[in-house]
Amino acid sequence: MKSIRIGTRNSALALWQAREVARHLQNNNYLTEIVPIVSSGDKNLNQPLYSLGITGVFTRDLDIALLNDEIDIAVHSLKDVPTQLPQNIEMIAYLERDYPQDILIRKESARNKEFHELKLATSSLRRRAFWLRNYPATEFSDIRGNIQTRLQKLEEGNFDATILSLAGIKRMKMEIDYEMLPLMIPAPSQGVIAVAGHTDKPEINEIVNQINHKPTQTCVEIERNFLSTLEGGCTAPIGAFAEIIGDQIRFKAALCSLDGKNCIAVDENFDHNSTENFGEKYAKVVLENGGKELMAEIKSQI
Repeated sequence: MKSIRIGTRNSALALWQAREVARHLQNNNYLTEIVPIVSSGDKNLNQPLYSLGITGVFTRDLDIALLNDEIDIAVHSLKDVPTQLPQNIEMIAYLERDYPQDILIRKESARNKEFHELKLATSSLRRRAFWLRNYPATEFSDIRGNIQTRLQKLEEGNFDATILSLAGIKRMKMEIDYEMLPLMIPAPSQGVIAVAGHTDKPEINEIVNQINHKPTQTCVEIERNFLSTLEGGCTAPIGAFAEIIGDQIRFKAALCSLDGKNCIAVDENFDHNSTENFGEKYAKVVLENGGKELMAEIKSQI
């Protein structure tokens, strides 16, 4: 069989993730080739993108490359992947989750400040809302870009600290001081590398599925089902994290108002079975306990 073309964005972190998928496939004696995808600007499809349901800001270019047969599989940070996948694209493997947590990184001048005194830089509605739930007077700045860009902006900007995913810091082997944030519930499927494939390539999809980590798949499907049931296409402050503890799954999740004042949370332990949609089940609990009104409020504010 010819080598499997692995599509990836061309950032340092995305390339690391693609190499990790390649390593797993090579361990199973398959040839691989990494194909960085830069821009969708000059690509053509017979159908407009919206009719194919291509909506993900961070996944769109790779979706198009998959559909145009420029690559065989696409590697993503799963938290960036919309819960509604485009036509003819499916998730085929999840690597074992490593670091799902959010962390706080301060600049040196803010070393001794208490959490409630910090000026924070984050553009994430979830991180802002969960922080405001605990520290309602916090002042925020927007910050975007890859990890290196954000850390540079932290040093140069008029704020004290930023919140990042621990996975990115660990994968890039960055020697940097950070603090864990137990007050945060991670974004659904944070810390998971996932592989998407084309439904017309069952042979390749079957090969790639051999590297799938089933316990991770079980957890992220609960989280993503929770998200999709709540969201209805709206970006809202939603955290969800499932983990297997012994014979049970613990599922913590919450929907928060943008100002953090109203949070509807669930924290459940249950025996898992493959027939019940637990993510949907607990999302409905949230919706029935004020979540429906809260989602409407959030949509009107965004």
